[in-house]
Amino acid sequence: MVEHCLVVGAGAAAFGFASAIREAGYQGRVTVVGAEPVPPYERPPLSKQYLLGKKTESEILFRPVAFYEERTIELVLGDPVEEIDLERRVARTRAAREIGFDQLVLATGAVPNRLAVPGAELPGVFVLRSLEDARGVRAALSSAQRVVVIGGGFIGCEVAASARTLGKQVALVETLPVLLGRALGETIGAAITRVHERAGVELHLGRTVIALEGRERVERVLLDDGTSLPAETVIVGIGVRPAVPAIRGELTIEDGVVVDATCAASVPGVWAAGDVARWWHPVIERSIRVEHFDNALAQGACVAKGVAGRPETYAPVPSFWSDQYDLTIQQYGYPIEWDELVVRGDLDAPSFTAFYLKDGRVCGAVIVKRPREMRPARRLVEAMARVDRALLADERVDLRSLAP
Repeated sequence: MVEHCLVVGAGAAAFGFASAIREAGYQGRVTVVGAEPVPPYERPPLSKQYLLGKKTESEILFRPVAFYEERTIELVLGDPVEEIDLERRVARTRAAREIGFDQLVLATGAVPNRLAVPGAELPGVFVLRSLEDARGVRAALSSAQRVVVIGGGFIGCEVAASARTLGKQVALVETLPVLLGRALGETIGAAITRVHERAGVELHLGRTVIALEGRERVERVLLDDGTSLPAETVIVGIGVRPAVPAIRGELTIEDGVVVDATCAASVPGVWAAGDVARWWHPVIERSIRVEHFDNALAQGACVAKGVAGRPETYAPVPSFWSDQYDLTIQQYGYPIEWDELVVRGDLDAPSFTAFYLKDGRVCGAVIVKRPREMRPARRLVEAMARVDRALLADERVDLRSLAP
């Protein structure tokens, strides 16, 4: 009997898996089940090029349906898996379809956190995670003039930048004193904050939303200091959480599906990839969960090798990028606590490469408007190199001479 591999989820991790599974030599049946009614697509453009009208829905698809047909991969779309019985090896969908499996890949991604305040369910309030979400936001932005963005992480900053580029009046509310503070720290976050200030975004930092008000749709956002922000459209970007269907069985789940360094879960024949996976990283010797596009693609491909019987250790340097206005913010780094920051370049311009150090070793880097420094910076991070701080900061020193 031919083995069957079921992939639950149809995002970037599922596409990474689908792109690699046949090349890995797997001859069994493969079924990809997704909650959305469209084939796997790229999420990063949703907050940028798609909102700006620079990319269409067809242009953000990874591949057309024919790609999966050529690989004899069955797509089941618009019918999410709601329950998985690991003992019976059966998944049940919302439409009561039962799908048996021999191997299971959990690629369910994450779901956005919702704002828990009065008025959060009013029409005109959006999150931005799916294509359907993006359709709603884009339609709202076509007529709204006053936009409030709640959350100063990457999604919030990207949406704010897109809305300003479209000529909207934008107010952004963030609980921290700088934008991107959780991801990049206060110093680099302050540099990005200045970019948004200069672009005309009205910033409310260190503030909390206590309510949304309106009659038939949202009209105002109330802050903890008494400020009332007029709003025709509100976009909430306050983080995500792992999306895990109901599981019958002894699968280890702790802020995601816990897997080993090969992405194998605690139940034989079960794997996880992408935003839902918390995997053991052998370089930093800890379990991590990474919510980034590049990681989902690569981890899905790694799982394909495991399903095909050739598991490999997955030990990348996590990376991501963010486009805001004319800036591309590129980051490489391990998610570990750092104790020192070394900057080369001009934070105010901004044009810089910043290095995050832990115990004197380079564990991360952020690059803005310095494309030539991306590759050597990444090499320094990969090696967790110990480099003289003065040399790292000196713009006259070619980073390539410092990279191993």
